[in-house]
Amino acid sequence: MAKNAPIYDLVLLLDSGAEDSTRSKIVADATAIITGGGEVVGTHAWGTRPLAYEIDKKTDAVYHLIQFHATTRDVLAELQRTLSITDGVLRFRIVKLEPGTPAPPDLSKPIPAFDAEPATAER
Repeated sequence: MAKNAPIYDLVLLLDSGAEDSTRSKIVADATAIITGGGEVVGTHAWGTRPLAYEIDKKTDAVYHLIQFHATTRDVLAELQRTLSITDGVLRFRIVKLEPGTPAPPDLSKPIPAFDAEPATAER
């Protein structure tokens, strides 16, 4: 792999209603495509999270992030084609990261509750 090869993020939103084996196969297939023409840098399973808006009448999804190097654009095209036709994939996004992009957050832990009460300013 070239020393300054770009890193790509593949974010997968998988159907939470699908069986665990189906979701695992989707992630394994995507990883196999990547390793066929590149190198996996890191994987992050972010678990089930609510969606910002409904997708196909679903309100949550199982999130996965795979960071990788690709030696050719064929890897990106194959991921695009395969994930577009795979049942169980609600959405996916492939993004080329800029050099110096910080590491992804650890979203495997629950997000602390947001304090919805407005702050009062004392004068």
